[in-house]
Amino acid sequence: MPLSDDDVREILRLIDESDVAELRVETEGLVVHVVRDGGAPAAAAEGELDGAAPPAADDGLLPIPAPMLGTFYRAPSPGATPFVDVGARVEEDTVVCLIEVMKMMNAVPAGVAGTIVEIRAANSELVEAGDPLFLVRLDS
Repeated sequence: MPLSDDDVREILRLIDESDVAELRVETEGLVVHVVRDGGAPAAAAEGELDGAAPPAADDGLLPIPAPMLGTFYRAPSPGATPFVDVGARVEEDTVVCLIEVMKMMNAVPAGVAGTIVEIRAANSELVEAGDPLFLVRLDS
């Protein structure tokens, strides 16, 4: 019996609440492999940030990091308008992109309020957890 999206979320929640550093679950047509990176919460694999702001870049801009390993998409579908462009104003809950992992699309919120000043990842590019996707100038 294959795992549903809810099953995967429940597995991630259980891992997040435990001391497990790595877990691999295999079923027909699906492999879930979760590895904590330096003690980061497993919930980050679901696209949820732990609430802590990422460190500021040297030039005073704040990066929006990739919450997980996957394929970066700027728009909800091919040919669609990107979620954000340079100059776009974002709030903490503004969706800025999608990260595809195992055929599941994960919406990535900005996590900060400010203005997008640079797009660091290319559309359809493989990104790793922590890679800066965008740079944001925070509201003053």
